[in-house]
Amino acid sequence: MHWTGTWTTASAFIDGATLENRTLRMLMRTSIAGKILRVRLSNAHGTESVTISAASIALRAGETAEVNPASFRKLSFGGETSITIAAGALMISDPVELETPALADIAITMYVPGLVREISGHKSARQVSYISPPGDYSECTSMPVAEEIESWYFATCIEVVTPVATRGIVAMGDSLTDANVSTPNSNSRWPDQLARRLVAARGPAFAGVMNQGIGGNRICFDGQADNGQKRFDRDVLAQPGVTHLLLLLGTNDLRNRRGAVEQEARASVMIAGLKQIGLRAKAAGLKAYVGTLMPYENEIFVPGCWTPARELVRQEVNAWIRRGEIFDAVIDFDAGLRDPEHPTRLLPKWDCGDHLHPSDAGYIHMGDVIDLGLFD
Repeated sequence: MHWTGTWTTASAFIDGATLENRTLRMLMRTSIAGKILRVRLSNAHGTESVTISAASIALRAGETAEVNPASFRKLSFGGETSITIAAGALMISDPVELETPALADIAITMYVPGLVREISGHKSARQVSYISPPGDYSECTSMPVAEEIESWYFATCIEVVTPVATRGIVAMGDSLTDANVSTPNSNSRWPDQLARRLVAARGPAFAGVMNQGIGGNRICFDGQADNGQKRFDRDVLAQPGVTHLLLLLGTNDLRNRRGAVEQEARASVMIAGLKQIGLRAKAAGLKAYVGTLMPYENEIFVPGCWTPARELVRQEVNAWIRRGEIFDAVIDFDAGLRDPEHPTRLLPKWDCGDHLHPSDAGYIHMGDVIDLGLFD
């Protein structure tokens, strides 16, 4: 047996978020089942320590901030229920016994007594979570709510004990993996759909799917988070039980939304960065798969980011990807979502309307494009 991630998220500094004397209840969706679990909390991007006086985990009840009281489990860390996470550090909870189904909503609750001015977490979760009025409500099964947010604070991983044969699939990417613009609480991300398909086809303990997508991410340059090469060790290799990498990065390198001349996309630079990620994955013993870059002609999310010259770079990068160098397999998201009559744009039925991000149906279709045989 070993530990495998049933849910993860990529962490970054959340600009403008603060917290003091509040209780958080955050909701996550599991990908595989387990009976013993533990939680990772991260202060990776803080420069000050963070104190959490109480934390718990439980299965969600209903559609609100309520949890199932029979599933309520207090979390401890090295036997202590009140912890202080040093700046830049990570803490892993002690294991707890909790029968956790695959594809279930689970809630992490924590009380933060002191002022936190720098929050490490995931800003665009596409999942509603809850902040209480002032006070410690960490043991309330039905927590009062003062504010709803669509972010995850501090929590980066829920891991479960699984058979050694269980796969651990990390999806590393940008907003297209994070499912930006998708409907909140719909679990429309393509890694969610991959998890649903794997559970249906292979059973609830076959593979954990860990979503490490983060909006704006690039291969070569920092943006809202560290670039892909910089965050690879933390966000891929350090994930529990990882055996496979699914990489989809490069669209934001092409877009260069800030217009920095020195950061204008060049195919050779993007390909070199993808090669390095692939080589590092293979050196760690992972199966490494890479996705082609999808079209985004005339996007309106940030007007002007598509140009004919950048389209030529996309085509050159995709041609290299399809040659099958370095990586073990190619997932052709481009072929799966482009308009066959106008291949430089998304097929309208998969387009959310901004010509960059897929719709809910488009994200789900991305998950359907992936050959499940890659994980046998």
